[in-house]
Amino acid sequence: MATTAYKGTNKLIVGIVFGVITFWLFAQSMVNIVPDVQADLGISPSLLSIAISLTALFSGIFIVVAGGLADKFGRMKLTYIGLILSIIGSLLLVITQGATLLIIGRIIQGLSAACIMPATLALMKTYFDGADRQRALSYWSIGSWGGSGICSFAGGAIATYMGWRWIFIFSIAFALLGMLLIKGTPESKVVQNTKAKFDSFGLVLFVIAMVCLNLIITRGSTFGWTSPTTIIMLVVFLISAGLFFRVELRQANGFIDFSLFQNKAYTGATLSNFLLNAAAGTLVVANTYVQVGRGFTAFQSGLLSIGYLVCVLGMIRIGEKILQRVGARKPMILGSAITAVGIGLMALTFIPGVLYTVLVFIGFALFGVGLGMYATPSTDTAISNAPEDKVGVASGIYKMASSLGGSFGVAISATIYGVITLAGNVDLAAMVGLFTNVAFCVVSLISVVVTTPKAKKAAPLKTAKE
Repeated sequence: MATTAYKGTNKLIVGIVFGVITFWLFAQSMVNIVPDVQADLGISPSLLSIAISLTALFSGIFIVVAGGLADKFGRMKLTYIGLILSIIGSLLLVITQGATLLIIGRIIQGLSAACIMPATLALMKTYFDGADRQRALSYWSIGSWGGSGICSFAGGAIATYMGWRWIFIFSIAFALLGMLLIKGTPESKVVQNTKAKFDSFGLVLFVIAMVCLNLIITRGSTFGWTSPTTIIMLVVFLISAGLFFRVELRQANGFIDFSLFQNKAYTGATLSNFLLNAAAGTLVVANTYVQVGRGFTAFQSGLLSIGYLVCVLGMIRIGEKILQRVGARKPMILGSAITAVGIGLMALTFIPGVLYTVLVFIGFALFGVGLGMYATPSTDTAISNAPEDKVGVASGIYKMASSLGGSFGVAISATIYGVITLAGNVDLAAMVGLFTNVAFCVVSLISVVVTTPKAKKAAPLKTAKE
């Protein structure tokens, strides 16, 4: 690892948070503006569902690659590349008049996030230590988990009063501010002692498997669940996924370093992170349902989630303090449980009128409390249990779990909601879609209980040199 006397500053933290926000606030605000975008561009719900999930999908697919590139060529360099891609992707969404530029822009935004997330996490570990690192990670989590909370409110407000395209104009501004604030930070990268060949075959297999699975989920009802197209995609997915695991487990320098999962703490944090991020489908289903089924505007639905915004931002710092006092296991368990309860309240769509509105407000608040409590302990557990020479790759895998969890969670929830809505029962559609997200939280809780050690801190994973 290249060493430096540089110590992280508040300016660096703010710049990194702005960079993270370009994805979690602006790119993910699409979850609250589905009706507006559909009415403006005139595209089908299934195609819009694909566009929404593509950003998280491509982020998840390429985030491990970007983490490895950040270790090799420089974390600052990859952060700058990510911010530039964010500007390009947002600009395409600003000027789009149909599905083509919308989809291309969403893909580019996903590639942007793939660069920014692991690179900035690695910078946090490199330039901050101990309690300072936990503080820095809590602010990083405000940009990440908090950004997902802000997006529901801010996205709805901007779409209602300024037009949905302005969301991405603001995204460009934040990306430029982020670039300005991190300017002057020394480069950080791993000193390469060997020249490992890049696992391009593993990447290709992974891309094919993930794209096929995403298309099956989002377009299966359109193609027909038993149609030749769907069956062929399912066969291709199974073959490519099987080959991927067979190839990766047999080589030392694979696309995904499975040796990282020898550490139970890292495994628990990454698996539960995937599952809890899958609950992001809650935002799509709840926001769409209250607009379509209850007659709310995008701004009004955003107001319903204001408790989520306040609670997730407040609880992230509290989660940091709980981590320092009792370790990561308890806040991760409580966070998953409280999130499940919050979503469960929103799933009670058979309750009429104002009472349901109150339940949605309380549900969103509990959703924020749970995610905020979980965020910093989970992130710190993953990063602190990664070896120094693999921080970028480990961060990439951890954030791949976030992105793929969000992508598939949104795709599954939106598909369930859409299919049942077509049958003419929007209340049932929302209930089933939301209880699906409750199930993700319950499995996340179980994974934490099974895999996360009770000890306050687990021993770091040994590197090959040790």
